[in-house]
Parts: sequence; C-alpha cells; structure tokens
Amino acid sequence: MEPSALAGRTAICGVGQSAYGRRLGRSAIDLAADAVAGALDDSGLTPADLDGLVVSFGSPGGVDADTLAFALGLDLGFYSQTWSHGRFTATCLQHAAMAVAAGFADVVACLAAVSFSGVTRPGRPKQRRGSAVGGDRDREGAREAGGGHGEDPVVGMTSPGAGAALAAQRYFARFGATSEQLAAVPIAFRRGAARNPAAIMREPLTVEDHQASRHVCEPLRLFDYCLVNDGATCVLVTSAERAKDLRAPSVELAAMLPLPVGRQEFVWAWPGLGVAQQDEDLWRPGPREEGLYRQAGIDRADIDAFFTYDAFSFVVWPALERWGFCGAGEAPAFTQDGRIELGGELPVNTHGGLLSEAHVMGWNHQAEIVRQLRGEAGERQVPGARHVQWGNVYGDSILYRAAS
Repeated sequence: MEPSALAGRTAICGVGQSAYGRRLGRSAIDLAADAVAGALDDSGLTPADLDGLVVSFGSPGGVDADTLAFALGLDLGFYSQTWSHGRFTATCLQHAAMAVAAGFADVVACLAAVSFSGVTRPGRPKQRRGSAVGGDRDREGAREAGGGHGEDPVVGMTSPGAGAALAAQRYFARFGATSEQLAAVPIAFRRGAARNPAAIMREPLTVEDHQASRHVCEPLRLFDYCLVNDGATCVLVTSAERAKDLRAPSVELAAMLPLPVGRQEFVWAWPGLGVAQQDEDLWRPGPREEGLYRQAGIDRADIDAFFTYDAFSFVVWPALERWGFCGAGEAPAFTQDGRIELGGELPVNTHGGLLSEAHVMGWNHQAEIVRQLRGEAGERQVPGARHVQWGNVYGDSILYRAAS
C-alpha cells in the first residue's frame, strides 16, 4: 500500500497521559493504565471498544504488549510492539493506521510508558541481578554493532549522547555553528514548558544558564540533554469516519512517510553529513519529502507548527533542514530571535518537548499536536492551527490536520 493510499483515512480520536515526574515510584504498567484511561475518557470510548494495541515499550521498566493487554483487561484482535526508541513513534502510529485501514482493527491504542524510578546512574551501585536498569543498559550496549543511537562501546561511546555529540561536532565544524547559538533551542522549549502545567521543567532558562552548564559530551551541555523521568502517553487511532462521531474533535492523519534506513542514514543527522562532504553534496529535500506535502494537498508554507524528537537539542537543527524549513547549515541562524517559539514564524515543540516537558519517547509530542489542532493548548495555543507536522531528522513524518 502506498503511503498516499492512507492519506486522510484515519484519525486520532483520543489522547491521554499519566502524570509526568522524575521519581513517581510507579511501574510502567501503572502509568500506562492512567494514559489509556485518559485517552478512553477523552474519546468517550470504553475498554471494550479497543481491539488493537501498538506499544513502544521495552526499557526502562517496560513490558510486552500482550502482558500489558492482560494487565489492563483488554481483549484484542491485533497488537504490535517496537523498541522504546523515539524514532519508532511515527512507525507505531503508521502501523495502527494501516491496521485500521486494512480492517484488522477498529480502534487501536498506541502508547509508551517509561519508569526510570530506581534506575542507577554511572558511578552508582548497579541494581540487583535481573533489575530493569542494569539489564537494559547491558542489552543496549551489547546489540550487534553497538547501540541503536550511533554509540559504540568498542571506541568508548557508551551512551546515545555520544552519537548525537559526534554528529554535532561534525556539524559545528562544517558550518561554524556554536554552542551559544544552540542554546536558542532549549530556551525556546523551556518557554513553551513555562505555559504547560504538565511540564517538569518550567523555570526560566537563559543563554547564560546554558553556557554555564557543564559539558556532558562535547559540544553538548547539560541543558542540551533531555529529561530522565517517569510517565506515559496514549493516542487512539480509528477511521476518519468513526472519529467524527466520538466525543472529542478528531484530528486527521493527512499524510505520512515511513522510517528510511540505509548506508547514508545516521540517526542524529540528515543523510550524508560525512567528513568528505562537498557543498554540492549538502542535503536538500527531494521528491520523497516534497511528496509528503502533496499527499495532504498543501505546501510546506501551510505548516502552522513543527514537532520533532528532541532527546538532544542539536537534532532539532538537522530535522528543520531535512524537511526544508531552512537550508543545510542554516538552522543555527533560523532558530534565533524567537522564530521557533510561540508567536514566531514556526513554533516548534510548544509543550516543552523531551528537553523540558518530559521524556515519553515523543508520544507526549503527539498528544500536544492533537491538542493544538483542537484548540485546547491554553496559553501555548498556536492561533488558528490547521496543519501540524511531526517530522524527524530520521526521515519519518506524519502530517496532522484539524477536522473540517
């Protein structure tokens, strides 16, 4: 099935979330139950209406989708599961949309839950054998060819931040970008979080604060890193027709592109950000990217807000460039002077993102997109929001459209 064949056939009919916090002391299943209950209440549906489940679980503290369905008392005809990586957020939603369009399910709950409570940190005693943290960290580092974020323990790169820092170093050297310019990204997201009662980090953040914070993995500083927290978010997918008859205003999945993989792809950069790159090889959006907007029958200029995975502030820059909002190497200048804040040319991650609201693998972003398009975002509402894009540096994307 071509991606365009799904355009406009499915919609989000409900969103829900648990509380977000640093140490809630609750299991991932417990948090997931709150998120599912909230989404059902939002839509006016009941657990008996759910016949599909797509889960982004795994670590930390996650469980298999069938275990979750058992714990929540769900009777399902379709379920699927991915790693709890942010780059699979759109993939989960796309699988749900395909299941609904193919008649495999009527209402699919898509969710993620994380529970970092009790997770050890480097330099602290490792948890007992079989615990969530030690095992997850060991398994991630033991994956063939290293971890899933560009890290490789063989050469001392033992965290996802190392992969992001590697791409950032290359980008800084190639385009003359600076850490002070990068500060604009976490500052913009913190200002959105200040308007968001659910956000964990709401205190003002300044360039001086950013520059005074320690390097974690150069050139990335403390405020360039996402939060470590507990929380869960659930998004319900059904047919566009059925969504119109439910309690909450529906939000259409107007267009989508799947996650690409290949030799030129690196999770923290657009394709080809390599050491031998010449000016003529710099990234430019091609037919694939431009086709996303054609699927929805709009132009890129019609996008009212942009949401992207922000485990590290740097990856926002190549994401903006990958989708053509600015040219290669132009994001450092593009993100200055409030341009990506509420009221700016292109509001980005208006809720605070992973940097300031919470780290729920990008699922909290999907809930915020829905609320923006319903006009329910309160003080952080983008006026007249009609089209919002979820677009990652990885190359996956979903275009959301407000119900007519």
